[in-house]
Amino acid sequence: MDAREFTKESTGKLVRIPNGPPDIQVAFIPAPLPPKWSWPNRLWNLLVQARTCLSSLDGVGKHLPNPEILIWPLQRREAQLSSQLEGTITDPQQQALFEADPRYPISASDPANAFREVFNYRQALRLRLDGRNQLPLSLRLMRELHAILMDGVRGSNQQPGEFRTIQNQIGRPARFVPPPPENLSEALNDLERYLHVNDSPIDPLVRAFLVHYQFEAIHPFCDGNGRVGRLLLSIMIAEWCGLSSQWLYMSAFFEKHKRDYMDLLLGVSTHGAWDLWIEFCLNGVVSQARDTEKRCDRLLQLHRDFHNRLKEGSVRLSQLVDNLFKNPIITVSRYSKEFGVTYPTARSDLNKLHRLGIVEPLSGLDVITYYCASIYGVTYEDEPEEGQAA
Repeated sequence: MDAREFTKESTGKLVRIPNGPPDIQVAFIPAPLPPKWSWPNRLWNLLVQARTCLSSLDGVGKHLPNPEILIWPLQRREAQLSSQLEGTITDPQQQALFEADPRYPISASDPANAFREVFNYRQALRLRLDGRNQLPLSLRLMRELHAILMDGVRGSNQQPGEFRTIQNQIGRPARFVPPPPENLSEALNDLERYLHVNDSPIDPLVRAFLVHYQFEAIHPFCDGNGRVGRLLLSIMIAEWCGLSSQWLYMSAFFEKHKRDYMDLLLGVSTHGAWDLWIEFCLNGVVSQARDTEKRCDRLLQLHRDFHNRLKEGSVRLSQLVDNLFKNPIITVSRYSKEFGVTYPTARSDLNKLHRLGIVEPLSGLDVITYYCASIYGVTYEDEPEEGQAA
């Protein structure tokens, strides 16, 4: 890390690391939040636009009897894209097959590592929604999210669920060096105090992105900091902005603009460029809220269309259709077990959905398996941008 990049407007201080390698002679300790920064008037309109788009998105699922039919596909997409930001790329269909029968990797080279990492991310996303964790936003919540993420995957030997006790760095050679271990506790305690502030004059959406920067600058874990930071961001936006559920996820925008994302985070540290960071994030909220609302509308249309095709279908078939939005891949044996029906009945039900054009059989597998291509398309495929050929 080049200390010369850090100007007098820097949002923290540099400290020397004795006997460090050439690229980590100094580390950066961010100043406690809130920042010494004045809100620029030019961002008011963008903030109003972002909050309006967020409110509109929340309204899509707010009054649904079962909002989970939308939440599950959104979370599957978020788990894929957040992991992709860290270089973990899996095929959505293969990922769903893995999640139908998840397993732990048996070695660092086992391909199951990648699938397990994405699976763990989705498990962490469900932590609050499934009622397994009602802790306030806190250091303990961060540790629990990290423990779930690192469960049984590469890096699981690096203190899962525990803050680091060694120096880490971003990039090799180091582009950024977060606080040394001896300064970590103070930085984290300052962050937790800010999380518990109830009377902040800063808009809660903006505040969530201030915290996201701070968490990434502190980089408190040996591994998995980016993923924990984005998990925490989705929780903060949902809870601080009073959403009915976790409707907004930012990984797709961060992945699409990865270089800007990394540069702007660094720019806050080196130049105190809060304006540019917050502007970037608010534009991301507008973009992601609009994109997600369109996906939700298409998923709802698909859900209605499937049920219309069933017409006088049984309650069991209706439940099966709803479950496809949770996991668009289903085996005959799993359906038989989950719904308590015989194997022939389960196969007959899935054949009926096949005849109705709702699911398609997957070939080349040891067990009879069906998948819903339509749900995949809406969840993972991007619509062409204006002026771009389809």
